[in-house]
Amino acid sequence: MLFQMVSLVLDVLAGLVAGACLLRFLMQWQRVSFHQPLGQFVFAVTDWLLLPLRRIIPPWSSWDLSSLLGAFLIKLLQYSLLWLVSGGRGALGLLPLVSLVGMAQLVVSALSALVLVLAVLSWVNPGSPMYSLVARLSQPFLQPFQRWVPLIGGVDLSPIALLLVLQMVGMVLAQLQMGWMY
Repeated sequence: MLFQMVSLVLDVLAGLVAGACLLRFLMQWQRVSFHQPLGQFVFAVTDWLLLPLRRIIPPWSSWDLSSLLGAFLIKLLQYSLLWLVSGGRGALGLLPLVSLVGMAQLVVSALSALVLVLAVLSWVNPGSPMYSLVARLSQPFLQPFQRWVPLIGGVDLSPIALLLVLQMVGMVLAQLQMGWMY
């Protein structure tokens, strides 16, 4: 029971910080302004980690590699602490792989949430500033699906197709991680 409680707390904390790192990566990649509440939140949550990493790892083109490394390091710390709490069960050498898969699972979950928020906002309040921000962030992931999934009655079903693919990828990642951890 202690392991489950520690795991829950670490999952929430690591998800928040690593997710903010990934969001910062996505916002910089899509050249979204950080001069709005979400951008300010992302800076507040990630600056302590990413500013020192930026001294070591410069950006590459429009890709902020320090944000990706920061997210990976947070997930590695999470799984290392879980490994310690579990009494060192499992192979220590697999922690980087487990952390990478955990980061990929976080990406899948975050993209799923982003697409769901976009779908809800498109029906409820498509004129809001939040809608344009979420649409801009999700566009690179929806665009390939929009080429293949036709509009049906004027309704864009590409978010459903993307969510279906994300769920399948999430299942594969969960199976991979369970196989390595146990």
